[in-house]
Amino acid sequence: MAGSRLERFGTVFTRVRDLIRSGVIKPKEKPLWYDVYKTFPPKRAPLHVKPVTSPSAKKQEIVPEIFYSEDKIRTFVDKYRELKSHGMLDKSSLFEETGKALLKEGIILRRRGAPPVLAESRDPVLDLKLIDMLAEQQSAGTDTTKTTEDKNS
Repeated sequence: MAGSRLERFGTVFTRVRDLIRSGVIKPKEKPLWYDVYKTFPPKRAPLHVKPVTSPSAKKQEIVPEIFYSEDKIRTFVDKYRELKSHGMLDKSSLFEETGKALLKEGIILRRRGAPPVLAESRDPVLDLKLIDMLAEQQSAGTDTTKTTEDKNS
């Protein structure tokens, strides 16, 4: 019952003093601090002051948008179904085209274990296939060897 009361109904000292006077607390069981407080009371009695809080003083928090990995997967599936419904792409290129379409919208997907690809680093040169690049380099290499043979003869 005493635990439900606040300091506004009396200080701890006055409550303990009254409990000793009424005999609830025996004089041998009184707290250690009681005699010190009785001998050297504070200059001003402690007051309970209810803290002032106004609802307008609270700043409204802005909740940031949260995207979970499930949201990216759901977006991918929706885009995949959309491109599939057009029926213009075959199954092998449908997956890649879905990824490219999402990259244009700013959603970056990555394969598990692969490093992330930044949208800014996306370059048309990256669209070239490795086989085409090797063939181009080999043809350029044979041209340079032919020109060096022509110069030597």
